[in-house]
Amino acid sequence: MEYVWAILCILGLCLAQALQLFSLPANWLALIIIALWKWLHPASMSWTFVLVLAVLAAVAEALEFFLQARFAGRYGASTRGNIGGIVGAIVGAIFGAPFFLGLGALLGALGGAWLGCLVAEMPGRSKDEALRAAKGAFMGKALGFTVKTAIGAAIVVTAIPSIWP
Repeated sequence: MEYVWAILCILGLCLAQALQLFSLPANWLALIIIALWKWLHPASMSWTFVLVLAVLAAVAEALEFFLQARFAGRYGASTRGNIGGIVGAIVGAIFGAPFFLGLGALLGALGGAWLGCLVAEMPGRSKDEALRAAKGAFMGKALGFTVKTAIGAAIVVTAIPSIWP
């Protein structure tokens, strides 16, 4: 029976990572599943291991926002443009979620980063400068999403040997 629970837990971790596509907190859900497994099977891993995975999840979240802001800045975005891009990404993910079976959240986040930065940069900037900054916000959001997803995959792959009996 232990193998069945391990398989279900590993499937839960994989399904949690699929939530990345919907801009949902997949890494945190995976961490909850791992902590629950640790609580039910104390000998399977240490709490230090779970804490390290929690730090990785936090780093992934921070990197997602940092990379978006960094790329936007490299492409000429001001602080106002960076904030607009981050707010736009969040709003875009929320409003995009009902479309394309939920995958619209990812498209909404990317488009929202671009549009939010563009709208925030338009007053006082030329159209070309604002478009360039918005391009940076879009690229940074895409890279941040990719890095966050890769770290989430690393969390899952690292936890599987501790879960498997």
